[in-house]
Amino acid sequence: MDHPKTGSVAGKAFKAAFPMTLPILAGFLFLGISYGFLMTSKGFPIIYPLAMSALIFAGSMEFVTVDLLLSTFNPLGALALTLMVNARHLFYGLAMLPRFRGTGWKKPYLIFGMCDETFALVSSNKEPPGVDRGWFMFFITLLNQAYWVGGATAGAVLGNLARFDARGLEFVLTSMFTVLFADQWLKTRTHFPAVIGLASSLICLLVFGADHFIIPSMVLIVVVFAIADRTLWKRQGNLYGSDRREVGA
Repeated sequence: MDHPKTGSVAGKAFKAAFPMTLPILAGFLFLGISYGFLMTSKGFPIIYPLAMSALIFAGSMEFVTVDLLLSTFNPLGALALTLMVNARHLFYGLAMLPRFRGTGWKKPYLIFGMCDETFALVSSNKEPPGVDRGWFMFFITLLNQAYWVGGATAGAVLGNLARFDARGLEFVLTSMFTVLFADQWLKTRTHFPAVIGLASSLICLLVFGADHFIIPSMVLIVVVFAIADRTLWKRQGNLYGSDRREVGA
């Protein structure tokens, strides 16, 4: 009895969600294909990029996992690195708790499928009038993941069919983060976080070497941010409490 009604609700939500995900489609297909090419160039069968893109679904971490799978078995190091790389998702989850409330069985998948791009779309776009919120967010999440899985699988298939020199392809992750860094640098007024990140990474690179600097640098960045944030709040509290004219200036 409820199936036609459910199908109608889901269909309206799909029609509203699909156009919003088209910009993500272009980016995810390109990066996904690059990831699939990278995996096959390292000797992994097609099932690896297919399964990893579907089950991990964390683009930057999937690129990093390629080297983790090829290096010495270190589960604690992999766990720490994963937590550091994806720590921002903790804040995504907290911010989305009100939006996910009342979505029923869709909620676990909405939590699992929360990536940067999906968070940006879901948090900044309210469902159109007459469209179910849960289904709307569900299809945005599902479509974005489908684009990424499809791109990674296509890249793996093409990588097996078209043999070519794939040396340097792993630089795609470095180039992606370089573009993101440059974009954030140009869009923000204060460059304090970027400088802290660069300085911490450089210090740890010199101290720990190129093979072991990532985790220490991320720990150092978190510590510096925590200290800086606490100091800033104290300073602002003192300013507001003692001399408001200085704040106004």
